[in-house]
Amino acid sequence: MTPFSCLPCARSTTSPDAFLLRNPHLRLPKCRHYEHQLPKIENLMFRPFQVPTRPYLPILSLRNSRRTHPCANISSFAEAEGGKEQNDEAIHLGTRQEDAKPNEEYLPGMAQAFNISSRTASAIAIFIAFAALTLPFFMKSLGQGVGVKTKFLSYATLLFGFYMAWNIGANDVANAMGTSVGSGALTLRQAVVTAAILEFSGALLMGTHVTGTMQNGILVANMFQGKDTLLFAGLLSSLASAGTWLQVASYYGWPVSTTHCIVGSMVGFGLAYGGAGAVFWTSLARVASSWVISPVLGALVSFLVYKCIRRFVYSARNPGQAAAAAAPIAVFLGVTGISFAAFPLSKSFPIALAQALGCGAVGAVLVYNLIRKQLGHLLEKSASSHSEPQESNTQTKNLGLLSDVAGPKGTQLEIVYGVFGYMQVLSACFMSFAHGGNDVSNAIGPLAGALSILQGGASSAEIVIPNDVLAWGGFGIVAGLLIWGYRVIATIGKKITELTPTRGFAAEFAAASVVLFASKLALPISATHTLVGAVMGVGFARGLNSVRAETVREIVTSWAVTIPVGASLAVLYTWILTKLLSFIL
Repeated sequence: MTPFSCLPCARSTTSPDAFLLRNPHLRLPKCRHYEHQLPKIENLMFRPFQVPTRPYLPILSLRNSRRTHPCANISSFAEAEGGKEQNDEAIHLGTRQEDAKPNEEYLPGMAQAFNISSRTASAIAIFIAFAALTLPFFMKSLGQGVGVKTKFLSYATLLFGFYMAWNIGANDVANAMGTSVGSGALTLRQAVVTAAILEFSGALLMGTHVTGTMQNGILVANMFQGKDTLLFAGLLSSLASAGTWLQVASYYGWPVSTTHCIVGSMVGFGLAYGGAGAVFWTSLARVASSWVISPVLGALVSFLVYKCIRRFVYSARNPGQAAAAAAPIAVFLGVTGISFAAFPLSKSFPIALAQALGCGAVGAVLVYNLIRKQLGHLLEKSASSHSEPQESNTQTKNLGLLSDVAGPKGTQLEIVYGVFGYMQVLSACFMSFAHGGNDVSNAIGPLAGALSILQGGASSAEIVIPNDVLAWGGFGIVAGLLIWGYRVIATIGKKITELTPTRGFAAEFAAASVVLFASKLALPISATHTLVGAVMGVGFARGLNSVRAETVREIVTSWAVTIPVGASLAVLYTWILTKLLSFIL
């Protein structure tokens, strides 16, 4: 494993001895000169985070990972579900490899997170910056047959959109991959590469091709008729202000809602330059209510899902076989519901239902075959040892849903975590693809509206988004994910509560279900807030002390100030842009 710079439950220590007294489950390494690397007094939320380089799933292992220097490594799951103790994870201390470089502790965050050299990290960043500055010149959306001033402003508009998309990738992609990395189902490098491919594909293939110029129904468009220059400045300022706050939040690892950032920016612009009548206050109230509705629903559903796993899988006579049998059923229900609700394949209800059931059946068969192929030898081993006495077998009938169930051990534990690890990776891939298609509009919607105004299009109710702009937004999301995505992934994956494949699957499945059905019922919901609440719900299922209150307080505070900060920045940026445009136009 790679260096893990934020140890759980280490709040204020003044010496290694004091730290060990407060954490008896830790033991010092045999090396003689590394005590100074124990945590000092500081807010661990703001420290760089790293994740294991070895995934739990055997087929996903990366063979070129390097271990570099001694640290407290979390042995991810060994008997983590077994007892009532709050210290679920056993911590072992690694040793330094002979080829380790003594100064790797001081590598930049990106280099540390991906276990690459600082030179490689710098090369990646320089390549992305060069591509962002040069690719707009080859885009049709830059404008053909227009003046130099219009081309220059179009170029600047594309850069504003890229900046917003970059910050979406840095902050919001953790919704899909954070729990998988935190549970060890995927390494950080694998998660980033997988998410990059799926996010770009989703943005290009499923991105919204038609969008309103007034995002999310927050502003009254009639208030800005005949004020194209002001509206153009407002759209650019909304991108800049939302991107600025997202960048601040990403730096500190706070998962905030991208949609709320855009809403706050549009509200600030509308109030300052259109008056109180320019804002749909009912829409703003619905957004504010999601601060409570989203995390509460996510926490409740994930709590129940995780308790069901413990009750019906852990307490089974053969937990491994129970997990293998439950996985295809869960996939069938999930794929069927998603196909029917989110991607209706036909306008006819019977045909759409039949097609959704067919998709669910195909997904269930694929998962069944995957589990049998990868874990078949363990399933046979568990079946052959089925005659071993199990204490929980005689008490299963007396267990309730909320009962504290001891977890499996040995081969059974390996099978259970393997099954749920595969399911978690599959759900993360789907969420990443869907996120690319849905949230890219937060960046390219205002961008497309600004380009339409700039290049002679009317500020109509709907603006058609070209494919090159969709691809541009997808590239921005991928760039932000590569450079800063690890920061928020760290918060969701490790800093709220410790995750295992079962806990991670419960949180991700609950968040996806809540977002899907709430969207169909037109309830105000935030995917980011829902996932954070779901991770908290899994922690609450293990006990209140399993959720780190300090991290939760910082996240909730960042949610509360998102709209006011976005609004304030939008007013400031609009004032600056209107002054600049008066000299250019």
